[in-house]
Amino acid sequence: MSRTIHLALHPYGVGGPGQHGLWKDPRVAKNASIDIGYYIRQAQAAEHALFDALFVVDSQFINATYPAHYLNRLEPLTLLSAVATHTRHIGLVGTASSTYNSPFNLARRFASLDHISGGRAGWNVVTSFDTGTSRNYGFDEHLDYATRYGRALEFVQVARGLWDSYEDDAFPADVAGNVFLDPAKLHELNHVGEHFTVAGPLNLSRSPQGQPVIFQAGVSEEGRDLAARVAEGIYAPGGTLEQAREYYADIKRRTASYGRDPDHIKIFIHGGPVVAATDGEARRREREIFEEDNDFDRNLALLGRSFGAYDFRAHDLDAPFPDVAHLAEKGGRTGAARIVERARAEELTLRQVAESVAQFRRSPFVGAPGTVADTIERWFAAGAFDGINLAFRTDDDLGLFVDGVVPILQGRGLFRTEYAADTLRGNLGLPVPANRHTEPVSAGV
Repeated sequence: MSRTIHLALHPYGVGGPGQHGLWKDPRVAKNASIDIGYYIRQAQAAEHALFDALFVVDSQFINATYPAHYLNRLEPLTLLSAVATHTRHIGLVGTASSTYNSPFNLARRFASLDHISGGRAGWNVVTSFDTGTSRNYGFDEHLDYATRYGRALEFVQVARGLWDSYEDDAFPADVAGNVFLDPAKLHELNHVGEHFTVAGPLNLSRSPQGQPVIFQAGVSEEGRDLAARVAEGIYAPGGTLEQAREYYADIKRRTASYGRDPDHIKIFIHGGPVVAATDGEARRREREIFEEDNDFDRNLALLGRSFGAYDFRAHDLDAPFPDVAHLAEKGGRTGAARIVERARAEELTLRQVAESVAQFRRSPFVGAPGTVADTIERWFAAGAFDGINLAFRTDDDLGLFVDGVVPILQGRGLFRTEYAADTLRGNLGLPVPANRHTEPVSAGV
């Protein structure tokens, strides 16, 4: 069977990173990020278009400079549980930190979403990008990279062990024999590790897809290695075609090195398409969006987020970019290091670096429907992604993509014309994990 493209929808409400002017758009409700109706409508529109998943991002630290959507938004698992009752096929992927949660509690919450949705839950495992989160959880400092990623690996291993607490036929519910549970098919975990001690068992059985799908997003060496070991889906940074191809090939190679099937990890790049009737109109709209969002103070603050929410206003904007590389060790280390390297190599000022923030977020998928479809096909054929995590500014923009681009991709055999399954795993082409108490666990789990 030939490869087909996977599509996910990433709703940003009143505006995510770089979308500084979106909340001002009259088509965007000012309470969109906390309106459950908005998310239900987004999910239903994506499901109507046969998308694989709705993806909800999260963080647990803010200050007044953060993107509008981040300042006032719903908790992901609560949100997705509500959306689950209004959808039937689309996957529901929520972000949750392995640094600031406990495995038992989070495993139970995701397993509950998996049951509520009939097997459509996914967990985007993050180690927390925002260093300030530590102060909301009683810690003086954010954990260093090695500790965070070691904890994340063990966290996923514990969660998967808890999700296997019951064998699939543990509940005979035999009224005549007075047997509701077969106790031989309930298993304690009794995990004792470097970061966690968890006895188990979890008081919830496996869902129709066995376990929630594990997603991960990371570009550092530690992040890539964690993805190769445990992830079944990845939210990749994208960038240029060459950068996307390099990341894709590297993750697939690492996955195979852990004895896993590279086809069992689906890599999604970020995409914010700009679609219009003609290429020229789409380019004009792209320039308008750039101007709408080009708020220097907000871009400066967004730059600071890569360095632990650092306030760059303390520096002379027209002096050389300051030496702040050390601030990224407990935040977005890889992205920050690239910023510092480029600033040094090109001898950029702080102002020039801040002004370039918005430029880096421009989408390669801009044009008339046929042009956008051509670019998507070219990137897909070049081995840059398995899917695209799509972010649209408005419902109108989502509609232009769904009505214009999706039919072209379907006509070329690149995107489904109906759902293949009722579970997220089924639609992503991922196997149901074997229960470790009835079959051997696969490598890398």
